Amino acid sequence: MIYGIGTDICDVRRIQASLERHGDRFAEKVLSEAELATWRERSARWPERGVRYLATRFSAKEAFSKAIGLGMRMPMTWRSCEVGKLPSGQPVIVLHGALKEWFEARALTAHLSVTDETDYAASFCVVEKQGPDA
Repeated sequence: MIYGIGTDICDVRRIQASLERHGDRFAEKVLSEAELATWRERSARWPERGVRYLATRFSAKEAFSKAIGLGMRMPMTWRSCEVGKLPSGQPVIVLHGALKEWFEARALTAHLSVTDETDYAASFCVVEKQGPDA
């Protein structure tokens, strides 16, 4: 049973402007430790890819927060929600701490799609409730 659906579109130029204004602090606020390491690696080699990586993660976390119905209220935090990927490249939501406990207590699963073009990153998230009372 569908628990919630979330979508988000993000202007990559807005993310670039935030990085210029706030430096690494902006990325450190939004990204988990694993995501931050990937962002730093990509930014060092291809600055534009680093910005798009950050924009897709920002967009995916916004879409997820909408799908679970919390927005950016506890236990949902930027860093407790991570966008990982399977060996196939498929993006997946990886949760940590209180958000993981909240999500698992409700027997929820998430499905995520992300995309980016030159100026925009977009994400779509469907959250399902599993189990007999779904």
